[in-house]
Amino acid sequence: MIRVAIAGAAGRMGQALIKTVDAHKPELQTTAASVFVDDPALGQDIGTTALGKPIGVVAVTDLETVIADFDVLIDFTAPAPSLAHLELCQQYRKPMVLGTTGFSAAEKEKIEITRRLPLVFAPNMSVGVNLCFDLLQRAARVLGDEVDIEITEAHHRFKKDAPSGTALQMGEVVAKALGRKLDEVGKYDREGIGESRDPRTIGFTTIRAGDIVGDHTVLFAADGERVEITHKASSRMIFARGAVRAARWLASQPDGVYSMMDVLALSSE
Repeated sequence: MIRVAIAGAAGRMGQALIKTVDAHKPELQTTAASVFVDDPALGQDIGTTALGKPIGVVAVTDLETVIADFDVLIDFTAPAPSLAHLELCQQYRKPMVLGTTGFSAAEKEKIEITRRLPLVFAPNMSVGVNLCFDLLQRAARVLGDEVDIEITEAHHRFKKDAPSGTALQMGEVVAKALGRKLDEVGKYDREGIGESRDPRTIGFTTIRAGDIVGDHTVLFAADGERVEITHKASSRMIFARGAVRAARWLASQPDGVYSMMDVLALSSE
């Protein structure tokens, strides 16, 4: 049995993760959970809301107090607590699945050089999205410099970071396949009257509205035809299922930083 800790257990993703882990018993079991210090769930059994029944796991604010109770941590919280949890997992050599987005470039660089634990770090844990990453590499290589590339993403009104981590990763995948650097060709704002479109740019459009779970489209537009690769999420359970799949896979991996492409054995080149 793999004992799982869930950070941010009272949040929407945390609740989805609790349900997903419970569906994989007895192979996996939630044995530890954390919440923010001002969360009403602090000190409560975290199974009550998600599953409608207690599971014997009381929410704490400091995972170090329950470090002996879990084998792998799944974290979809926020940059600051996620980085603190990463340091904790490195200290105690606990595998970690990190799905938090909104990290700065410097923070992502710090995460990507982690070496003292097995870590899956991915902006999107969905199996479908990671299949799209693979398709985007192929499309970019075939269509090359003959197309204009635009990325549109839509999420619920509460999402704070923009563009989404998934949209940025899609841009990175396409830019790399074309021999470009996203920080040089990414275009994130258009307003007023300016120059005509630079054909080497990769444009981003962000939508924040309602309860949209997550929609992403990459448009390759040439004269006379367009190719669109789209992924639409209708439930957070897809991210939870991907994260749990990563946790199962990670249990047998050596120290290092992995992506969902590694988990799914998809090409990253």
